[in-house]
Amino acid sequence: MTRKTKIITISSVAVAVIIAVFVYVRYFYVFGEGIKAGNLNYLVYKGYIFKTYEGILIQSGYHQTEEGSVQSNEFRFSVVNDSLAGELMKLSGSDVQLHYKEYFAPLLWRGKSRYVVDKIEAVYNSPH
Repeated sequence: MTRKTKIITISSVAVAVIIAVFVYVRYFYVFGEGIKAGNLNYLVYKGYIFKTYEGILIQSGYHQTEEGSVQSNEFRFSVVNDSLAGELMKLSGSDVQLHYKEYFAPLLWRGKSRYVVDKIEAVYNSPH
């Protein structure tokens, strides 16, 4: 193996490793985990090519928007698990605690949000 071939091979491997680490950290590394509590506003199944579950949890309190208006705190999230999504759809309008994982960036097939709900911790009042 010539010196030039070695340099090209080592450089190619280094670039491939750097790209692999970047993709892993950006899309698969769990940056944070937590629990959010509030009223489950809705959960919908939508999308053109990749259908995903997207929901909103309305939290207590208010915040000021960039335009200067006041609105309730919303936690926008995605759900990957079909059975969990089915349970959440039945709990629309309930006060719930949801466990979520936070990623640096969303994936098309995982949902539109960086926050992915993976568990229902508690349900306080169910409208059904």
